[in-house]
Order: sequence, then structure tokens, then C-alpha cells
Amino acid sequence: MNTKKSTSHFIKLFAISFLLFLSACQESEKKEDYNSLKLWYKQPALATVADNHNGWKDDPEWLKSLPLGNGALGAMVYGDVNKERIQLNEESMWSGSSSDDDNPKAYPAQAKIRKLLFEGKYKEATLLTQQTQVCIGKGSGHGNGAEVPFGCFQTMGDLWIDFNKNSNYESYNRELDLDDAVVRVSYKQDGVNYKREIFVSEPDQVMVVKLTADTPGKISFKSTITRPERFKTSTKDDQLIMQGALSDGKGGTNLEYLTRLSAVNKNGTVKYEGKNLIVENADEVTLYLTASTNYVLEFPTYKGRDYKNITATNLQKAKKTAYKELLRRHKEEYQQYYKRVDLKLTSNALDTIPTDVRLKNIKAKKEDLRMVELLFQYGRYLLISSSRPGTLPANLQGIWANKIQTPWNGDFHTDVNVQMNYWLAESTNLGEMHLPLFDLMGTLKEAGKSTAKVHYNASGWVLHPITNAWGFTAPGEESSWGMHLGGGAWLTTHIMEHYYYTLDKKFLKEKFPILKTSTQFYLDWLIPDPKTGKLISGPSVSPENSFLAPDGSNSKICMGPSHDQQVIWQLFKNYIDASNALGINDELLQKVIKAQQNLAQTKIGSDGRLMEWREEFKELEPGHRHISHLFALHPGYQIDIVKTPKYAEAARKSLDYRIKNGGGHTGWSAAWLINQYARLGDAENAEKSLNMVLSKSVSPNLFGLHPPFQMDANFGTSAGIAEMLLQSQSGEIRLLPALSKNWKNGYVKGLSARGGFVVDIDWKAGKLENVRIFSKKGGSCILEYNGKQIALNTKANTEYFPLKDGRNFGV
Repeated sequence: MNTKKSTSHFIKLFAISFLLFLSACQESEKKEDYNSLKLWYKQPALATVADNHNGWKDDPEWLKSLPLGNGALGAMVYGDVNKERIQLNEESMWSGSSSDDDNPKAYPAQAKIRKLLFEGKYKEATLLTQQTQVCIGKGSGHGNGAEVPFGCFQTMGDLWIDFNKNSNYESYNRELDLDDAVVRVSYKQDGVNYKREIFVSEPDQVMVVKLTADTPGKISFKSTITRPERFKTSTKDDQLIMQGALSDGKGGTNLEYLTRLSAVNKNGTVKYEGKNLIVENADEVTLYLTASTNYVLEFPTYKGRDYKNITATNLQKAKKTAYKELLRRHKEEYQQYYKRVDLKLTSNALDTIPTDVRLKNIKAKKEDLRMVELLFQYGRYLLISSSRPGTLPANLQGIWANKIQTPWNGDFHTDVNVQMNYWLAESTNLGEMHLPLFDLMGTLKEAGKSTAKVHYNASGWVLHPITNAWGFTAPGEESSWGMHLGGGAWLTTHIMEHYYYTLDKKFLKEKFPILKTSTQFYLDWLIPDPKTGKLISGPSVSPENSFLAPDGSNSKICMGPSHDQQVIWQLFKNYIDASNALGINDELLQKVIKAQQNLAQTKIGSDGRLMEWREEFKELEPGHRHISHLFALHPGYQIDIVKTPKYAEAARKSLDYRIKNGGGHTGWSAAWLINQYARLGDAENAEKSLNMVLSKSVSPNLFGLHPPFQMDANFGTSAGIAEMLLQSQSGEIRLLPALSKNWKNGYVKGLSARGGFVVDIDWKAGKLENVRIFSKKGGSCILEYNGKQIALNTKANTEYFPLKDGRNFGV
């Protein structure tokens, strides 16, 4: 035996093993350094339980399925063993059609309504408002608009995969991995281990379903695509095709859609017969699904996309691309957004408790910080999945709906809901996902010009609390909620939020006309209060609250509600800032400056609360879900705990009063409270509101509940958690402004701050430990912690570690 050679060989093996060990340790450290999160379950959602046709009732099994999406195509994966259901959505699946809903009776009655309100004749004013200040036609169909011109966002249908089995199974696992946006299902049945892997790719615009087994020839199934109505499924060459046209709400059809399905198999056979794709005895199968409609976001036509060729081309390209390459491109594109932010509140890196069990524990009042991490990142995941550059914005249900008639038509509500969808976009470093909202605004700007002229004889553009894919901008069919006039002003604040965070002047210049024409409308709309001379809005409402009027009537219609005054103040400030940024100094700017200075301000009532109306009316619902009169605290910033402490305290009393009387009882309302209390630096109540969302307003798949299901609660909660950790609305960057005492140790990496900054924060024992600032654009930066400040003069594309540089906050 050659001992020397044997020893040398041993040393080489040891060295290789040691290097592999080091590499594994380093990889382990990398994984622990990034907080990997999943939604996972030990049982499927049951695909064979039929949906309830009532659009206002949630389907329990659907709320257990797992969402995928690329902004245009959405999917809900059930993961059932014997018969899989993947419910499908497409961003533009809207029934209805464009229509002229403006009411010529509106403007002639406006002066009389104002006179009646000023005289205290609320009952008469309310009656005349309902007779004249509404749209013509059926409006939203009272939230049931699937068969009226307003229309409804609705399901694309279902992909069914029937394995024709009924035997028992074991070792079941179902998960949605937030790190790579892939749903995975695994189980053992009849001695065979089966796996499914499903994702929706943005780069390739295709849904991919890979089915594998550890025993050859064990994959057999029959697949079809169906829809509750208005569909035809057939086969052509190597494809299963479902197509149809949706109701235009006028007795005909409008939007056309098409879905294509095809398969690539390893061994076994694939056949396309009748309405089915049939696979027999394959080793593995990959399904490819594409879908589109002929919708185009372009006023006033909204149609013209070559959807048939688009879906055919995408399908064939995907089939010619290796599965691993499709998965790689999907992950790379998705992760460039998702992995910008990381939040860690827990020390345990292993997740050993299924998500539904965690949720039950929270409802039993057991604290679970991993659920906070999970819900925060889930909101970011959902926004990436439902709102991408070039798509429609996320609606009331994001991009996921399993009904023909979805609640409130699955539309875009502009009295808080669609705005809440995007509160997290800038702060959690997803600014690109914000862009679809601006594209929609561009269309609404054109559609809203007619409404501004017909209803108010005003220039510029306006819309009211609801809009759709067809440019609906008129008031709703009920003036009690439809006469919310602040929607346009509120929407345009998002343009400036994007600018404040990015300092992108090219973007601002491009979107400035939307901001300008909205400003022009409100300049025309405002009138002097006869008693004070201050400019006020009205007739209008404070969404969607009511009061006892001096004449004894129950009313919502009023002059100068605080919400209107606040959103218009914010709009005017935004317009002034935008003009200054673009070097504009014209007559219009001077008018805006003067008007902002003369706006009636929100008052503080005799009980110390911020007043919701111009007068101290008695609230008929003291626990109302809307807190519209606190817009100036959040998402606006006219009220600040440091700069306007008296108003901040009045806002706090208003919040406390709402909660004491049952407020925050819906998912999105509780989510808003997180943000409001965070702005007040009140960590305890912010966390209570967060726990309210987790314990009462979250479904098994963590979708937010109004109820029924609404996506805004998810988005608003993620935004609120970000507000607890970092704020920048006041001119300085506030670090850990509302850190919960239960979040003792942790870090957050990648949150964005206004001014073009990205911030990483570490804390221990509830105190700031470290901070990193990355300056994208350069410029001054003021950091604030516990009332102490550090000033930095930064250079573009440069990192700063102020605590390590010897400057600190006395911590």
C-alpha cells in the first residue's frame, strides 16, 4: 500500500470537504441574513366545493387558495389532490362599457342647494341633491353592476386538472414562497410522491404548472377550462381554447377575451379532444396558460388590443423555452422588486407552524411576531403581483376575484380604497408598482373633463367616489355617498408622493398636466363661506358618515366638510411644490398660493376632538369606519405631532373616540388606524390596530376582509408597519417613530424615505443600534430619533453610516 499517496488523497478529500462545509455555512448565513417567508399548510383548499353565486358572500375554500399574479394574469391555486382547481383572473375582465352618465340637471340646481345649506335647511337640500346631483342611468347598479353599463370586474374562469382518483394520501404540504412567488404542492398517494410547481411569469406572460412524480408513467389527468357564464371551450391543434365576450350592460356584448392552454410531456401521451386536454401515463407534464382581452386603457375607445395573436405568440414562445429558464426569468424579474426590503422581528429562523395554525393562535390572543413579518411582506408580494407597469391598477380585490358579480363591482373606490392600495408603494420600495395608478388617472383626466363642465360648469377634471375600467367619473346613483368631491384631489397626491420619494423630474413633468387640471377644477369649485369669507367646498359629503342636522334631519350633504378642505389643501401644496420643482411661476401658481392661504381650516370642537364638519354636528355613527376628517394626519401631513401638536392631540382624541364607539371594525379601517397612530408616535395603539387586523380581518390565506374580501386591508397594513418603523413626511427622516415594545430586537432593510433615500435600521432592546442611509440623488438629509437630530450632506449613489461616523443620538 502507498501510504504517501493515500495520505495525500486524504488531505485533498479533507480540504474539499472543509471548503464545502465553509461554503454551506456561508450559504446558511446568507439564508439566515435574509428572512425567508412562506404561507404554508398541511391540507388543501377543497376544489370540489362549489362557489356561492351571491357576490356579497365569501367562499371559504377560495379564501384558503393561494394567489399568484404578474399584474395582468392572476391565479388562485387550491392544491387539491384528486382534482385541482386554479381559478383565473385577467386584469381587464370587466363587463360593461363606456357611457355618458353626466347629468345636465346638476349645475342649474347647485346654487340653490348651497343656499339651502347655508340657511340650515338640510332636509330640503338633501332632497334636491338626490334629485339632481346624481348620474343619469343606473350608475354602479348599487354595487351590483355586472349587467349595467358601469360593469364589474369578474373571474376569467377556472383551470381544472382531474386526476380521476379518490384514494387516500399522506405527507401533504402546500406553500406559497414569497421569496420566489411560486406555489408548491407535494403529497404521497398510492406509494408515489407527487409534486406540483406553479408560477405566473411577467417576462413571458404565461402561467406555468409543472407536474412531476418519483415513479415513471404515473401522471394521468383530464384538464379543461370553464367559466360560470359566457364562454366556449374547444380544441385546436395543440391547444385548449376558452373564449367569449362579456355583457356591455346595454343588451349586447363588449369586451372579448381568450385563454389558451397547452402541454409538454415527458413520455406518455397528450391528446386534445372536444373540451379537454388529456394526458396519460406521463413521467412529467408542464402546462402553459396564456390569457388576454381586447381592452386598451385609452379614452374614449378602450378597445383594440390584438389579444388573439398576443396569447398565441406568448404560448408558443413559452413552450419552446426550457422550464428551468422560464423559472429563472420569472424569479429574477420578481426578486428585483421583492428583495429590496427585509424585515426581521424574530430570532427563530425556522418556521415550524403552519400559517392557518398561526392565525388561530393569534385569534386565541397568542403573540406571533412572524405573522407580523409575514403580513408585511405579503402586502408587498400582493402589490407586485397585482400592479405592474403597463397594467391596470390594483382594484378592490387586487387582481383576484372568483365571482361574476364581485362585491362593489370590484371597482376603484376613490374615497380611500384605491389610495390605500398604494400607500405602501413608495415607502416599501415598490415605486414602479405605483405607475398603473397614474396611467388610470391620465384616462380619468380626459373622461372627467365632461363631468366637471356638465355638473359644475368648471374647468379641469373631476371624479367621484367610484370609477371603473370605462372612465366613469360622474357622481353615483345615490348622492349620500356619490357626492364625495375629494377623490380627484386625493388621487393626485399620489403623483407628488412618487416625486417626493424619487425626485424624478421627468416623471413630474409628464404627469404635471393631471395635477394642474385637477387644481384648476378645485379653484373653480370653491366658494367663500358667507360668515367667514374663507373658501369652502360643497355641496359635498364626508365619506360616508352622517350627522344630525340643526333642522332635525339625518344628513350627509353639507358645505365645507373637513375632509374636502384637507385634501384640497394638500393638492394646492403639491401643485405649489411641483411648480417650484419644474421652475414654473405663472398666474395660476399665484392664484393657488392665495387660495391655499384662504382655505377654511379644520376646527377643534368643544370636546377637544377634530371636527368632521364645518359645524359641531352630532354624529349618528360615532364609531363610523371612515376617518376621513383625519386625512391631514395620514396620508396627508398638514397635521404633525411636532409642528402642530394641538391639532395632533385633537386627532388623537378623535381616533380614541372612534375606537371607543366601535371604530376600526372593518379590515381596511383597522389598517388605516395603524397608520394614523403611527403618525402620532403611538406604538401601543398602532400595534393594537395591527392585532385587530390579524385577529378579526384576515382569512386563512391572509387576504384582508371587510368583510367580504377586500385587498386594501393587506396593502394598508403593510404601509402601517412601515410607518411604525420609518417616517419622512415632515421634512426629516424619523427612525423607529412608533416601535412596538414587543418588537424588542430586529432590523428592517430597504425602506424608502422622501428625498431619494433608502434606509436600513437595526435595533436592540427597543433602542436604535445602527442605521445606514443610501442617497440616490444626493442632498441634505436630517435624521431624527427620540427628539434628537443628525444632519447629513449627501452625495448621489453614496452610503452613510452616521452612528459609526461618531455622530449619534445619545443612544
